[in-house]
Amino acid sequence: MSEEPIFHMTPDEFRRYGRAVVDWIADYYERVESFPVLSRVQPGAIRASLPAEPPLHGEAFPAILRDVGELIIPGITHWQSPNFFAFFPANTSGPAILGELLSAGLGIQGMLWATSPACTELETHVLDWVVDMLELPRKFRSDSTGGGVIQDSASSASLCALLAARERATRYTSNDKGCDGRLVAYASSQTHSSIEKAMKIAGLGRNNLRLVEIDEAFAMRPEDLARQIKRDRSLGLVPCYVCATVGTTSSNALDPLPEIGKICGEEGIWLHVDGAMCGTAAICPEYRYIHAGLELADSYCFNPHKWMFTNFDCDCFYVADRAALIQTLSVLPEYLRNKATETGAVIDYRDWQIPLGRRFRSLKLWFVIRHYGVEGLRWHIRQHVELAQQFARWVRESDRFELAAPAPLNLVCFRHVGGDTINERLLDRLNRSGKVYLTHTKLNDRYTLRLCIGQTHTEARHVQRAWQLIQEMATEVEQEV
Repeated sequence: MSEEPIFHMTPDEFRRYGRAVVDWIADYYERVESFPVLSRVQPGAIRASLPAEPPLHGEAFPAILRDVGELIIPGITHWQSPNFFAFFPANTSGPAILGELLSAGLGIQGMLWATSPACTELETHVLDWVVDMLELPRKFRSDSTGGGVIQDSASSASLCALLAARERATRYTSNDKGCDGRLVAYASSQTHSSIEKAMKIAGLGRNNLRLVEIDEAFAMRPEDLARQIKRDRSLGLVPCYVCATVGTTSSNALDPLPEIGKICGEEGIWLHVDGAMCGTAAICPEYRYIHAGLELADSYCFNPHKWMFTNFDCDCFYVADRAALIQTLSVLPEYLRNKATETGAVIDYRDWQIPLGRRFRSLKLWFVIRHYGVEGLRWHIRQHVELAQQFARWVRESDRFELAAPAPLNLVCFRHVGGDTINERLLDRLNRSGKVYLTHTKLNDRYTLRLCIGQTHTEARHVQRAWQLIQEMATEVEQEV
């Protein structure tokens, strides 16, 4: 009798090829600076390089790994390059990668406490650690009325907060009856675009999102928020949600939480605070001022996958009243009923998020915190902020460039004084060089360059080289205009 074929990777093969993959990743980090930071491929080039049909028979793993280098790497924009200064950091680190590998290897589905108790309890514990590390309000700890959960992104966290705000404002009836068009929410023009998307998904409609005026530092004006709330109430509308931001994407603006929180408390409006990138800074005591007034918030989120060396996806989302969130999102079909849930003594994180299923994300955050320690994380954050402040000083001292916004932390918004055309051409030339990658925004309707420092391995030499390139290429552009 012939043996049945075995198509699975054997444990010995996994060991051999697993080591090869780890070696490949380690080699990649050793040579990542040699790649153009921004991918240079044309649209469709990667697909054109791939076989039109899937293989009928399995291929050797070394051939698969070889194709990663030959076919995939040319189409990679290298977010882990120390010369990546675009958008915001989406960094990772050795311990985070290994934690992610272990999570993938365990392959658990952590929708319920019962489906893997360690997945739930480690997450709860690590998120309580984070409350203490950042000195967040104690109401966000699990031993209070609130607690934390790891979401995939700040976008999902903001959506969950909006849904809970919607239900609280309608006394938990809109889940059953739908929205009647009277609910309104508030954010500034600098708030992340995910809030507009959340309004659409939650059924409130983007026309019911009010954009609050901003001040000269691009932060929300509390007096305009109060004025708009009063006007909407006079029209018979129901204000239910305000999103304030600690570090806006365009300019790192810090909305005034104490004043906004006071208004929301008096009006009975849910206040969500988005600290996506900048929240990590609060691990350093000297930067905790960014969270002044956070004790007035109903919910808060920030992304370790941006600036705490923990690879995407990992957003820490906290609520002051977990009952409101659970009542909003809980659905309990028969097939999910179990004795542990019925005791009421456990957390089922499926009730804290949009999807049912969830990965073991807390492992990588646990690995990062334990590997670096709080002091190690603080050291790197301080280094990044100091490098950004040094870059800002160079801009101030230059007669060709100017700061376009305050630079409180690790983002510097600047521009050439020659106008939009020069700035557009300068950014294009910088990025086409492959030596650095920056992005832009518009502040006061003027084209503005953004240099964000937060990549795990960025050092002083990379920032110095970026400033040198900016000056050299500015000279070239000036001669052409």
